[in-house]
Amino acid sequence: MKPIFTRLLRRPAFLAIAFLAGAQLTQKAAAQATGTVSGVVQDAAGKPLEFATLTLHRATDSVVVKSEFSNEQGIYRLGPVVAGRYLVLASQVGFVRRWSEPVEVAGSEEVQLPVLKLPASVSTQLKEVTVVGQKPLFERLSDRTVVNVEGSTLAAGASSLEVLGRSPGVTVDGNDNLSLRGRQGVLVLIDGKRQPMTGAELADYLRALPADQVKNIELITNPPAKYEAQGSAGIIAINLKKDQRLGTNGTLNASYGLGRYGNDKYTTGLSLNHRRKGLNLFGSYTYADRENFGALTIHRDFFTYPDGQRTFTGSTNQDNFSRGRSRSHTWKAGLDYNLSEQTVLGVMANGVNFGFNQTGTNNSDQLAASTALQRRYQSLNTRSIDAPNVSGNLNLRHTFTADSVGPRELTADADVARYDARRLQQLNTRYTFPTDSLDYLDSNQHGQLDIWSVKADYTHVWSKRLTMEAGGKMSWVQSDNDLLFRIPGPDGAGLVRDPRRSNRFLYDENINAGYVNFNYSRPGWTLQGGLRGEQTKATGVPEIAEQGFDRNYFQLFPSASVKREISKNHEVALSLSRRIDRPSYGQLNPFKSYIDATTYGAGNPDLLPQTSYNFELNHTFRQKYSIGLSYSVTRDPIIGTVQPAPEGGRAVVSTSQNLGRQQYAALTLNAPLELADWWTMTNNAVLYYNHFTGNLAGTSLNSGKAAYNINSTSSFTIGKGWSADVTAFYQSPEVYGFFQVHPLGQLTAGVQKTAWDRKGTFKLHVTDIFFTNKVRATSTYDNYVERFYQRQDSRVATLSFSYRLGNDKVAPSKRRSGGAEEEQRRAGGS
Repeated sequence: MKPIFTRLLRRPAFLAIAFLAGAQLTQKAAAQATGTVSGVVQDAAGKPLEFATLTLHRATDSVVVKSEFSNEQGIYRLGPVVAGRYLVLASQVGFVRRWSEPVEVAGSEEVQLPVLKLPASVSTQLKEVTVVGQKPLFERLSDRTVVNVEGSTLAAGASSLEVLGRSPGVTVDGNDNLSLRGRQGVLVLIDGKRQPMTGAELADYLRALPADQVKNIELITNPPAKYEAQGSAGIIAINLKKDQRLGTNGTLNASYGLGRYGNDKYTTGLSLNHRRKGLNLFGSYTYADRENFGALTIHRDFFTYPDGQRTFTGSTNQDNFSRGRSRSHTWKAGLDYNLSEQTVLGVMANGVNFGFNQTGTNNSDQLAASTALQRRYQSLNTRSIDAPNVSGNLNLRHTFTADSVGPRELTADADVARYDARRLQQLNTRYTFPTDSLDYLDSNQHGQLDIWSVKADYTHVWSKRLTMEAGGKMSWVQSDNDLLFRIPGPDGAGLVRDPRRSNRFLYDENINAGYVNFNYSRPGWTLQGGLRGEQTKATGVPEIAEQGFDRNYFQLFPSASVKREISKNHEVALSLSRRIDRPSYGQLNPFKSYIDATTYGAGNPDLLPQTSYNFELNHTFRQKYSIGLSYSVTRDPIIGTVQPAPEGGRAVVSTSQNLGRQQYAALTLNAPLELADWWTMTNNAVLYYNHFTGNLAGTSLNSGKAAYNINSTSSFTIGKGWSADVTAFYQSPEVYGFFQVHPLGQLTAGVQKTAWDRKGTFKLHVTDIFFTNKVRATSTYDNYVERFYQRQDSRVATLSFSYRLGNDKVAPSKRRSGGAEEEQRRAGGS
């Protein structure tokens, strides 16, 4: 393949489009008038609180617009802001957070809020406040659930994937597929950028990303038109830490975990940040070395229909056990520079070098209908992965000079990334019955994925009640996946290429998208409506020309929402949207990856995108408790299957297929409770129903089942720097496509202690204490039934330590307000 920057230069105006547009708009912009919100924050005794954090939220959807810190008199000013309705949240470590009453900002006025008083959340001794408070582990906002990972025992030595698996409504199945509230098809963003992986590759990436680098995770179930239309089940946005303290600061962390069978897990990292007026430099590095195991037991029954009657022909029993070790180097570096009062330029580069080695054994018996042994073999599977990934981002945010209309803002991003992966595998199979023989298979897979994207977003205020957002995005993706299988040649000629299994797959994709979104507010009401259009061009070229494809389609994705504030304590919101899930590159690639002599994974070039219509109705009480009703219908849903292979016999293939239709309905409950000054509890429950119809492998499917999952976390403030939390999760039996999944759950607990004026933190955390997070499932077809039982290294005890370097105070600084999230375009896993 050609070098990535050579390709980039050949893209017409790739990097210039958004920035030239911003420059032209800046020259034409007239002066605008803007409003501000100001006030004072004090403690319960009326003394001013210095360095309290004040965040300004849009009352319509709770989106953060501005953030600032109070000065030594407790005074704060938030602005400039667009005319509209807002809420102010005041918070300070060691004090109870407080919301203001809704406030209306119009024209260029300054609105003065009543004094916000924050009562202490812990006892006072003499004249000092003993500070042991922290953010709640889970927060429910109007349009999303926020998991505050930073500072919690959830992050102690864990990976991002493990934290996700313990988040409300999120499940990770045995094949590493993510589900949100019982639905697959989730868009994953990290710092606003989409990760170009799905399935096992995405899971490996999240395993390599330590949770100590994560600030919080946002679970967004029905996003508006400004977000990419990908992700029918919603968005999981992982936001990494970024130090906001002035001067030079940093954090040092290290952890050691011990799993089942003595598996060791080490993680160590350092993050540094230098902030001064107009410039912010940041960087981080983390090294992780983790041992794991996997155990899988499978029973398969096979059937035929010789005279229209189902006849049992035999079965297979398999026991698989593997141990592996992963090493990862994760790094990030960048800067934000204020070109002027209105313009901020940012540059960032990050990467992950992930390596994995695994050795597994498989023992298989093939039995006749009479249970007599027909065949016995043992497979030794050795594989390794080396995946260096690197990406870069250039971003610009410009706020136009004010005029009578109100503030306008332009943001632009250009992204470039390369994801490289080399997979080596050796599969040695010895047959011991009915004859003794040896089969050898060697594979070498090299995959390279290059991504370019550019996007721009513009916000314009037409009046104090009406705001318009518009933007566009162009992305290009090129993938080259070369899979070489070798087998012993004739007459002892050594290893030769196996043309039946080897394959080279080239993929090119271009997506051009544009959107417009309007937001209208009046007292008690907020209306939002948007339309997004996406043009997709995709070409797949495998070695077998008949399996290639060339697709070109345009689709519209409308979205709308209405929110009604019935009273001070009651809010009702209704939202509608249409979304899409395109097949990943790995799902489209017709490769074969062998697990044992009769089991392999393969892609499916015939996969079609799945599209869905989504409906959601939510009621919020006292801005804390919420109940939601959601419904969606999906056409051509993409599901994972394990089914008889086309070549027949006892071979089985794990692949992805389109079904005909999926219907989903859910009832969601969120109830945070303050049981005592020292005990808070967050409870989340999802009751849902999935129904699938379609036909695969000669089997008609028309089935559904009600299911539920419950997540409850208790946080305890013990005193003298001690705190603890306990999380319980339970997933009921459920049906997903042809799979009937048995119940599972886990109990997790942790305790932490701060030291040295809260600069140091010790944590002890144990996941899956009773080792109950095991997957049991049955997959049923007319001619085949599989039952499997899967275990992983889920019970881990971890001891960790972190230490904050540099200035411990967060000083007030002029930070630019959050703009549109940038998503890197979709790519695929294998």
